[in-house]
Amino acid sequence: MAFKAPPDSPPPLCFTGFTIPKARRFRGPTGLTMALKAVHVTDVPNLDQVPVNPSIPRAARGFVLVGHRGKGMNALGSTDRRMRAVKENSLLSFNRAALFPIDFVEFDVQVTKDDVPIIFHDDKILTEDAGKILEKHVTDLYLEEFLSYGPQREPGKVGKSLLRRTKDGRVLSWKVEDDDSLCTLQEAFEKVDSRLGFNIELKFVDHAVYQLEDLTHALEAVLKVVHKHANCRPIIFSTFQPDAAPLLRKLQSAHPVFFLTNGGTETFDDVRRNSLDEAIKLCLEGGLQGIVSEVRGVFRTPSTVSRIKESNLSLLTYGQLNNVPEAVYLQHLMGIDGVIVDLVDEITEAVSDLTKPASAHEGGESFSGSLEQRQRPNFSQQELSFLLKLIPELVQH
Repeated sequence: MAFKAPPDSPPPLCFTGFTIPKARRFRGPTGLTMALKAVHVTDVPNLDQVPVNPSIPRAARGFVLVGHRGKGMNALGSTDRRMRAVKENSLLSFNRAALFPIDFVEFDVQVTKDDVPIIFHDDKILTEDAGKILEKHVTDLYLEEFLSYGPQREPGKVGKSLLRRTKDGRVLSWKVEDDDSLCTLQEAFEKVDSRLGFNIELKFVDHAVYQLEDLTHALEAVLKVVHKHANCRPIIFSTFQPDAAPLLRKLQSAHPVFFLTNGGTETFDDVRRNSLDEAIKLCLEGGLQGIVSEVRGVFRTPSTVSRIKESNLSLLTYGQLNNVPEAVYLQHLMGIDGVIVDLVDEITEAVSDLTKPASAHEGGESFSGSLEQRQRPNFSQQELSFLLKLIPELVQH
Protein backbone atom coordinates (compact mmCIF):
# COMPACT_ATOMS: atom_id res chain seq x y z
CA MET A 1 0.00 0.00 0.00
CA ALA A 2 3.04 2.25 -0.39
CA PHE A 3 2.58 5.68 -1.95
CA LYS A 4 3.64 5.62 -5.61
CA ALA A 5 4.93 8.71 -7.35
CA PRO A 6 3.42 9.58 -10.73
CA PRO A 7 5.47 8.62 -13.81
CA ASP A 8 6.60 12.18 -14.46
CA SER A 9 7.71 12.81 -10.88
CA PRO A 10 11.07 14.44 -10.09
CA PRO A 11 14.13 12.45 -8.95
CA PRO A 12 14.00 10.77 -5.53
CA LEU A 13 14.23 13.01 -2.49
CA CYS A 14 17.78 13.52 -1.29
CA PHE A 15 16.82 13.81 2.40
CA THR A 16 16.35 10.25 3.53
CA GLY A 17 16.43 10.37 7.29
CA PHE A 18 16.27 12.43 10.46
CA THR A 19 19.67 14.03 10.92
CA ILE A 20 20.33 16.32 13.85
CA PRO A 21 21.97 19.52 12.57
CA LYS A 22 25.34 20.71 13.77
CA ALA A 23 25.66 20.96 17.52
CA ARG A 24 24.71 24.02 19.48
CA ARG A 25 25.62 24.87 23.02
CA PHE A 26 24.01 27.06 25.64
CA ARG A 27 25.20 30.23 27.19
CA GLY A 28 23.41 28.96 30.24
CA PRO A 29 20.71 30.67 32.33
CA THR A 30 22.57 33.56 33.94
CA GLY A 31 19.87 34.11 36.55
CA LEU A 32 19.83 30.53 37.80
CA THR A 33 22.06 31.14 40.83
CA MET A 34 19.88 34.05 41.94
CA ALA A 35 16.77 31.96 41.40
CA LEU A 36 18.17 29.15 43.53
CA LYS A 37 18.86 31.60 46.34
CA ALA A 38 15.62 33.57 46.09
CA VAL A 39 12.94 31.02 45.32
CA HIS A 40 11.59 28.62 47.92
CA VAL A 41 9.28 25.96 46.55
CA THR A 42 7.14 23.88 48.87
CA ASP A 43 4.81 20.99 48.16
CA VAL A 44 6.47 20.31 44.83
CA PRO A 45 5.44 16.91 43.37
CA ASN A 46 7.95 14.15 43.96
CA LEU A 47 9.63 14.00 40.55
CA ASP A 48 12.26 11.53 39.41
CA GLN A 49 15.82 12.70 40.00
CA VAL A 50 18.03 13.86 37.17
CA PRO A 51 20.42 10.98 36.39
CA VAL A 52 23.83 11.21 38.08
CA ASN A 53 26.36 13.08 35.93
CA PRO A 54 23.91 14.18 33.21
CA SER A 55 25.84 14.71 30.01
CA ILE A 56 25.65 17.25 27.22
CA PRO A 57 24.37 15.60 24.02
CA ARG A 58 27.15 14.37 21.76
CA ALA A 59 28.40 16.90 19.23
CA ALA A 60 27.23 14.76 16.32
CA ARG A 61 23.64 14.92 17.61
CA GLY A 62 23.38 18.61 18.35
CA PHE A 63 20.15 20.21 19.52
CA VAL A 64 17.23 20.94 17.20
CA LEU A 65 15.20 24.14 17.44
CA VAL A 66 11.73 24.18 15.88
CA GLY A 67 9.51 27.25 15.53
CA HIS A 68 5.96 26.44 16.64
CA ARG A 69 3.51 27.24 13.82
CA GLY A 70 6.29 29.37 12.40
CA LYS A 71 7.49 32.12 14.72
CA GLY A 72 5.05 31.10 17.44
CA MET A 73 1.41 30.30 18.02
CA ASN A 74 -1.26 32.97 18.49
CA ALA A 75 -2.75 33.13 21.98
CA LEU A 76 -5.45 35.75 21.41
CA GLY A 77 -6.48 35.89 25.05
CA SER A 78 -2.95 36.41 26.32
CA THR A 79 -1.67 39.73 27.63
CA ASP A 80 1.73 38.91 26.14
CA ARG A 81 2.02 40.83 22.85
CA ARG A 82 4.63 38.36 21.60
CA MET A 83 1.87 35.76 21.28
CA ARG A 84 0.03 38.02 18.84
CA ALA A 85 2.99 39.43 16.92
CA VAL A 86 2.50 37.63 13.61
CA LYS A 87 -0.21 35.35 12.20
CA GLU A 88 0.56 31.73 13.07
CA ASN A 89 0.82 29.07 10.34
CA SER A 90 1.38 31.70 7.65
CA LEU A 91 4.04 32.25 5.01
CA LEU A 92 4.95 35.48 6.81
CA SER A 93 5.45 33.65 10.10
CA PHE A 94 7.53 30.89 8.52
CA ASN A 95 9.86 33.34 6.80
CA ARG A 96 10.15 35.49 9.92
CA ALA A 97 11.21 32.39 11.83
CA ALA A 98 13.76 31.60 9.11
CA LEU A 99 15.61 34.80 10.02
CA PHE A 100 16.68 33.13 13.28
CA PRO A 101 19.05 30.15 13.73
CA ILE A 102 16.34 27.47 13.84
CA ASP A 103 16.25 24.17 12.00
CA PHE A 104 12.54 23.57 11.34
CA VAL A 105 9.17 25.23 11.52
CA GLU A 106 6.27 23.12 12.73
CA PHE A 107 2.85 23.60 11.17
CA ASP A 108 -0.53 21.88 10.96
CA VAL A 109 -1.84 20.34 7.75
CA GLN A 110 -5.42 19.35 6.97
CA VAL A 111 -6.99 18.36 3.66
CA THR A 112 -9.92 20.25 2.11
CA LYS A 113 -12.99 18.65 0.59
CA ASP A 114 -11.38 18.93 -2.84
CA ASP A 115 -8.22 17.16 -1.63
CA VAL A 116 -5.90 20.15 -1.23
CA PRO A 117 -3.54 20.12 1.79
CA ILE A 118 -3.86 23.44 3.61
CA ILE A 119 -2.16 24.85 6.70
CA PHE A 120 -4.46 25.57 9.63
CA HIS A 121 -4.46 24.41 13.25
CA ASP A 122 -8.04 24.42 14.50
CA ASP A 123 -10.62 21.80 13.54
CA LYS A 124 -13.19 24.52 12.89
CA ILE A 125 -12.98 27.94 11.27
CA LEU A 126 -15.20 30.81 12.45
CA THR A 127 -16.53 34.01 10.95
CA GLU A 128 -19.26 36.53 11.76
CA ASP A 129 -22.13 37.49 9.48
CA ALA A 130 -24.87 39.94 10.46
CA GLY A 131 -23.91 39.55 14.12
CA LYS A 132 -24.11 35.77 14.02
CA ILE A 133 -21.14 33.46 14.58
CA LEU A 134 -20.78 30.91 11.78
CA GLU A 135 -18.65 27.82 12.35
CA LYS A 136 -17.54 25.14 9.88
CA HIS A 137 -15.20 22.15 9.94
CA VAL A 138 -12.12 23.00 7.91
CA THR A 139 -12.18 19.64 6.13
CA ASP A 140 -15.75 20.34 4.94
CA LEU A 141 -14.59 23.37 2.95
CA TYR A 142 -13.41 23.52 -0.63
CA LEU A 143 -10.11 25.34 -1.12
CA GLU A 144 -11.68 28.49 -2.56
CA GLU A 145 -13.92 28.96 0.48
CA PHE A 146 -11.09 28.23 2.93
CA LEU A 147 -8.91 30.90 1.34
CA SER A 148 -11.77 33.42 1.48
CA TYR A 149 -11.30 33.84 5.24
CA GLY A 150 -9.07 36.60 6.59
CA PRO A 151 -6.72 38.88 4.63
CA GLN A 152 -6.66 38.36 0.86
CA ARG A 153 -3.61 38.39 -1.38
CA GLU A 154 -5.50 39.95 -4.27
CA PRO A 155 -5.34 43.78 -3.99
CA GLY A 156 -8.67 45.33 -3.08
CA LYS A 157 -10.34 42.06 -2.21
CA VAL A 158 -11.88 41.81 1.26
CA GLY A 159 -12.11 38.42 2.94
CA LYS A 160 -14.52 37.10 5.53
CA SER A 161 -13.81 38.10 9.10
CA LEU A 162 -11.76 35.47 10.93
CA LEU A 163 -12.57 34.60 14.53
CA ARG A 164 -11.20 32.01 16.92
CA ARG A 165 -12.64 30.07 19.82
CA THR A 166 -10.31 29.94 22.81
CA LYS A 167 -9.93 26.97 25.14
CA ASP A 168 -12.20 28.64 27.70
CA GLY A 169 -14.98 28.98 25.12
CA ARG A 170 -14.65 32.67 24.27
CA VAL A 171 -14.88 33.72 20.62
CA LEU A 172 -12.35 36.44 19.79
CA SER A 173 -11.48 38.35 16.67
CA TRP A 174 -8.25 36.91 15.24
CA LYS A 175 -6.25 40.13 15.43
CA VAL A 176 -2.46 40.15 15.31
CA GLU A 177 0.10 42.89 14.76
CA ASP A 178 1.32 41.49 11.43
CA ASP A 179 -1.44 39.63 9.63
CA ASP A 180 -1.20 37.37 6.59
CA SER A 181 -3.42 35.25 4.35
CA LEU A 182 -4.22 31.59 4.85
CA CYS A 183 -2.09 29.30 2.72
CA THR A 184 -1.66 25.84 1.23
CA LEU A 185 1.10 23.31 1.81
CA GLN A 186 2.28 23.77 -1.77
CA GLU A 187 2.66 27.52 -1.23
CA ALA A 188 4.80 26.85 1.84
CA PHE A 189 7.16 24.71 -0.22
CA GLU A 190 7.32 27.31 -2.97
CA LYS A 191 7.58 30.51 -0.90
CA VAL A 192 9.40 29.65 2.33
CA ASP A 193 13.20 29.76 2.63
CA SER A 194 14.35 26.43 1.19
CA ARG A 195 17.02 26.00 3.89
CA LEU A 196 14.33 25.69 6.55
CA GLY A 197 13.10 22.21 7.46
CA PHE A 198 9.39 21.44 7.76
CA ASN A 199 7.85 19.55 10.68
CA ILE A 200 4.51 18.69 9.09
CA GLU A 201 1.88 17.76 11.67
CA LEU A 202 -1.01 15.82 10.16
CA LYS A 203 -4.14 17.06 11.91
CA PHE A 204 -7.13 14.87 12.66
CA VAL A 205 -10.08 15.54 14.96
CA ASP A 206 -9.51 14.35 18.54
CA HIS A 207 -11.83 11.56 19.69
CA ALA A 208 -13.12 10.99 16.15
CA VAL A 209 -13.04 7.47 14.71
CA TYR A 210 -11.44 7.22 11.27
CA GLN A 211 -11.70 4.42 8.77
CA LEU A 212 -8.48 3.21 7.18
CA GLU A 213 -9.54 4.42 3.74
CA ASP A 214 -10.25 7.92 5.06
CA LEU A 215 -6.82 8.18 6.68
CA THR A 216 -5.15 6.80 3.57
CA HIS A 217 -6.96 9.27 1.31
CA ALA A 218 -5.89 12.28 3.39
CA LEU A 219 -2.30 11.11 3.81
CA GLU A 220 -1.86 10.39 0.12
CA ALA A 221 -3.09 13.90 -0.74
CA VAL A 222 -0.37 15.31 1.49
CA LEU A 223 2.31 12.94 0.19
CA LYS A 224 1.54 13.91 -3.39
CA VAL A 225 2.44 17.54 -2.63
CA VAL A 226 5.47 16.62 -0.54
CA HIS A 227 6.90 14.32 -3.18
CA LYS A 228 6.50 16.92 -5.92
CA HIS A 229 7.77 19.97 -4.05
CA ALA A 230 10.03 18.95 -1.16
CA ASN A 231 13.22 18.53 -3.20
CA CYS A 232 16.04 18.41 -0.62
CA ARG A 233 14.20 20.23 2.17
CA PRO A 234 14.41 18.32 5.49
CA ILE A 235 10.98 16.93 6.43
CA ILE A 236 9.65 15.39 9.64
CA PHE A 237 6.08 14.11 9.76
CA SER A 238 4.22 13.97 13.07
CA THR A 239 0.68 13.25 14.22
CA PHE A 240 -1.35 12.59 17.37
CA GLN A 241 -3.48 10.08 15.44
CA PRO A 242 -2.20 6.63 16.53
CA ASP A 243 -3.45 4.86 13.41
CA ALA A 244 -2.25 7.53 10.98
CA ALA A 245 1.34 7.46 12.24
CA PRO A 246 2.19 3.83 11.36
CA LEU A 247 0.09 4.09 8.20
CA LEU A 248 2.15 7.08 7.06
CA ARG A 249 5.29 5.06 7.70
CA LYS A 250 3.95 2.31 5.43
CA LEU A 251 2.96 4.76 2.70
CA GLN A 252 6.42 6.32 2.45
CA SER A 253 9.97 5.83 3.70
CA ALA A 254 11.67 9.01 2.48
CA HIS A 255 10.95 11.03 5.64
CA PRO A 256 10.84 10.15 9.35
CA VAL A 257 7.52 9.86 11.16
CA PHE A 258 7.18 10.89 14.81
CA PHE A 259 4.28 10.12 17.14
CA LEU A 260 2.88 13.10 19.02
CA THR A 261 1.76 12.52 22.59
CA ASN A 262 0.62 14.52 25.59
CA GLY A 263 2.86 12.25 27.62
CA GLY A 264 0.17 11.45 30.17
CA THR A 265 -0.79 15.06 30.89
CA GLU A 266 -4.27 14.38 29.45
CA THR A 267 -6.41 11.25 29.31
CA PHE A 268 -7.93 9.90 26.11
CA ASP A 269 -10.18 6.96 25.32
CA ASP A 270 -7.40 5.51 23.17
CA VAL A 271 -4.79 4.26 25.66
CA ARG A 272 -2.05 4.63 23.05
CA ARG A 273 -2.21 8.38 23.64
CA ASN A 274 -2.00 8.28 27.43
CA SER A 275 1.67 7.80 28.29
CA LEU A 276 5.22 7.90 27.00
CA ASP A 277 5.50 4.15 27.52
CA GLU A 278 2.54 3.65 25.17
CA ALA A 279 4.18 6.03 22.70
CA ILE A 280 7.39 4.00 22.76
CA LYS A 281 5.41 0.80 22.17
CA LEU A 282 3.53 2.31 19.22
CA CYS A 283 6.75 3.60 17.65
CA LEU A 284 8.51 0.27 17.92
CA GLU A 285 5.54 -1.67 16.57
CA GLY A 286 4.99 0.77 13.70
CA GLY A 287 8.61 1.38 12.76
CA LEU A 288 8.45 5.08 13.61
CA GLN A 289 11.58 7.14 14.15
CA GLY A 290 10.70 9.29 17.13
CA ILE A 291 8.37 10.86 19.68
CA VAL A 292 7.22 14.44 20.17
CA SER A 293 5.99 14.80 23.75
CA GLU A 294 4.43 17.52 25.84
CA VAL A 295 7.43 18.58 27.90
CA ARG A 296 5.62 18.20 31.22
CA GLY A 297 5.19 14.52 30.49
CA VAL A 298 8.96 14.18 30.16
CA PHE A 299 9.69 16.18 33.31
CA ARG A 300 7.28 14.05 35.33
CA THR A 301 9.18 10.90 34.38
CA PRO A 302 12.72 11.87 33.27
CA SER A 303 13.81 8.24 33.32
CA THR A 304 11.70 7.76 30.20
CA VAL A 305 14.32 9.68 28.21
CA SER A 306 16.84 6.88 28.60
CA ARG A 307 14.24 4.27 27.61
CA ILE A 308 13.43 6.25 24.48
CA LYS A 309 17.11 6.46 23.59
CA GLU A 310 17.64 2.75 24.29
CA SER A 311 14.82 2.13 21.81
CA ASN A 312 16.81 4.05 19.19
CA LEU A 313 14.12 6.75 18.95
CA SER A 314 14.57 10.51 18.72
CA LEU A 315 12.77 12.76 21.21
CA LEU A 316 11.47 16.29 20.70
CA THR A 317 9.19 18.20 23.06
CA TYR A 318 6.55 20.92 22.81
CA GLY A 319 4.59 22.97 25.32
CA GLN A 320 4.50 26.25 27.19
CA LEU A 321 7.50 25.34 29.32
CA ASN A 322 9.65 25.41 26.20
CA ASN A 323 9.37 29.20 26.29
CA VAL A 324 11.37 29.17 29.55
CA PRO A 325 15.14 29.14 28.79
CA GLU A 326 15.94 27.22 31.98
CA ALA A 327 13.51 24.47 30.98
CA VAL A 328 15.07 24.23 27.52
CA TYR A 329 18.56 24.18 29.01
CA LEU A 330 17.63 21.32 31.34
CA GLN A 331 16.32 19.29 28.41
CA HIS A 332 19.63 19.86 26.67
CA LEU A 333 21.38 18.39 29.72
CA MET A 334 18.98 15.44 29.78
CA GLY A 335 19.84 14.43 26.22
CA ILE A 336 16.57 15.42 24.57
CA ASP A 337 17.13 16.01 20.85
CA GLY A 338 15.29 19.29 20.45
CA VAL A 339 12.39 21.57 21.35
CA ILE A 340 9.43 23.21 19.63
CA VAL A 341 9.15 26.81 20.83
CA ASP A 342 6.92 29.87 20.48
CA LEU A 343 9.38 32.54 21.60
CA VAL A 344 11.83 31.98 18.77
CA ASP A 345 13.75 35.20 19.49
CA GLU A 346 14.38 34.46 23.15
CA ILE A 347 15.15 30.76 22.88
CA THR A 348 17.53 31.11 19.95
CA GLU A 349 19.30 33.81 21.97
CA ALA A 350 19.65 31.40 24.89
CA VAL A 351 20.96 28.64 22.67
CA SER A 352 24.30 29.60 21.17
CA ASP A 353 27.59 28.07 20.12
CA LEU A 354 30.20 27.40 22.79
CA THR A 355 32.68 29.34 20.70
CA LYS A 356 32.05 32.59 18.93
CA PRO A 357 34.40 34.85 16.92
CA ALA A 358 35.86 37.52 19.12
CA SER A 359 34.30 40.94 18.62
CA ALA A 360 36.16 43.42 16.50
CA HIS A 361 38.58 45.73 18.25
CA GLU A 362 37.23 49.20 18.94
CA GLY A 363 39.73 50.61 16.46
CA GLY A 364 38.28 48.42 13.72
CA GLU A 365 40.98 45.75 13.83
CA SER A 366 39.80 42.15 13.96
CA PHE A 367 41.66 39.33 15.62
CA SER A 368 41.66 36.66 12.93
CA GLY A 369 41.36 33.17 14.32
CA SER A 370 40.83 34.36 17.89
CA LEU A 371 37.86 32.79 19.63
CA GLU A 372 35.98 33.84 22.70
CA GLN A 373 35.48 30.70 24.74
CA ARG A 374 32.13 30.35 26.42
CA GLN A 375 32.20 27.73 29.15
CA ARG A 376 29.13 25.70 30.00
CA PRO A 377 28.02 26.43 33.57
CA ASN A 378 28.73 23.58 35.99
CA PHE A 379 25.70 22.61 38.05
CA SER A 380 25.74 20.23 40.95
CA GLN A 381 23.38 17.26 41.19
CA GLN A 382 21.46 19.15 43.87
CA GLU A 383 21.02 22.23 41.68
CA LEU A 384 19.85 20.19 38.70
CA SER A 385 17.40 18.27 40.84
CA PHE A 386 16.07 21.51 42.30
CA LEU A 387 15.69 23.06 38.85
CA LEU A 388 13.67 20.08 37.69
CA LYS A 389 11.33 20.54 40.65
CA LEU A 390 11.15 24.29 40.03
CA ILE A 391 10.06 24.08 36.41
CA PRO A 392 6.33 23.51 37.11
CA GLU A 393 6.42 26.76 39.08
CA LEU A 394 8.15 28.72 36.31
CA VAL A 395 5.26 28.31 33.91
CA GLN A 396 3.00 30.20 36.31
CA HIS A 397 4.88 33.42 35.57
